[in-house]
Amino acid sequence: MSVQSEVGTSPWIVSDELWDRLKPLLSQRERRFRYPGRKPLPDRDVLCGILYVLHTGIQWEDLPQDLGFGSGMTCWRRLRDWNEAGVWQRLHEVLLAELNAALRLDWSRCMVGSSHVRALKGGSTRVPRRSTGDGPARDII
Repeated sequence: MSVQSEVGTSPWIVSDELWDRLKPLLSQRERRFRYPGRKPLPDRDVLCGILYVLHTGIQWEDLPQDLGFGSGMTCWRRLRDWNEAGVWQRLHEVLLAELNAALRLDWSRCMVGSSHVRALKGGSTRVPRRSTGDGPARDII
């Protein structure tokens, strides 16, 4: 079953237009020649798997193999790698720039939340936080 044949039928299927914007932002993995292993799944198929899991809310390990998106662990690892590489931030910036250039953004309705903006004056003081782990919290002071 080809991912491209189902474009528009499900919300987790990536359209050609979105894929054309996203593909240049993805880091290209180098293929190992000494121990090549299995050929990696195409990024577009894995992206559809990621979107499927996020849309349906299933566990990563429950991703159905018959959809052709790869295993849930493959999708999770690729999502992690793309997140660490800043792919989503760059995509967000590209889409915002396009919308701004087309005058499709209403900046009068924009709001900056304090959870996303670093406090430049007086914000360098560290505060001890409760541990969310099993053991006692590390002393960070």
